[in-house]
Amino acid sequence: ITVVKKFNHLSETIKSTLDNRKDTTVKSFPELGEEGQQRIQRAKVLIVGVGGLGSPVSLYLTGAGVGTIGLMDDDVVSISNLQRQILYSEAEVGMPKAIQAKKRLEAEQLQQINAYPNRLTTENAAGIISQYDIVVDGCDNFATRYLINDTCVQLGKIYVYGAIRAFDGQVSVFNYQGGPDYRHFFPDEDEMLSMPHPPKGVLGVTPGIVGCTEATEVLKIIGGYGE
Repeated sequence: ITVVKKFNHLSETIKSTLDNRKDTTVKSFPELGEEGQQRIQRAKVLIVGVGGLGSPVSLYLTGAGVGTIGLMDDDVVSISNLQRQILYSEAEVGMPKAIQAKKRLEAEQLQQINAYPNRLTTENAAGIISQYDIVVDGCDNFATRYLINDTCVQLGKIYVYGAIRAFDGQVSVFNYQGGPDYRHFFPDEDEMLSMPHPPKGVLGVTPGIVGCTEATEVLKIIGGYGE
């Protein structure tokens, strides 16, 4: 009986917290409204790559109340990347990023967080992406971007693209409401894959700005506001 009472109390506390967050958001942003906030709570977003771009994307989407977030990354935390991969600390160096990101986000919020500590491949792409509404690009290579794009086109999913290089960044939305996809702008995959790798140096704030912009586009799509 004690266990049941404690569980019911916890459930009521979680519900109250979610209701308070929803009420605050609705009052603060009438453009979003009750229906828009409910769409955010029902939304399912997959982030491929939880590094410099994926860190701010995941933090802000979790904070906004996106109901289900998937985190996919096969890499481990590296001390040289901490200046831009703000989800992690020195104590986590060498640990799987997807798992550590899940722990960080679950500690702060109440949503469903799914971790995939492996690389997106032709074998697993359709099975994983099919579970989500939107895929956010946090990766750093062309092969994965083409795979995300092609799978999203095949499954009718929205692809929010982001890329960074040194001081520069790009953000776009593909395969949305009949709009173009990634291959429309970059049709020659072989040419793109043969390009030399860009320098690894990235100013820490660059992925922060680009990642926040990606998160903004995701929320606009889900909430049905903005352009």
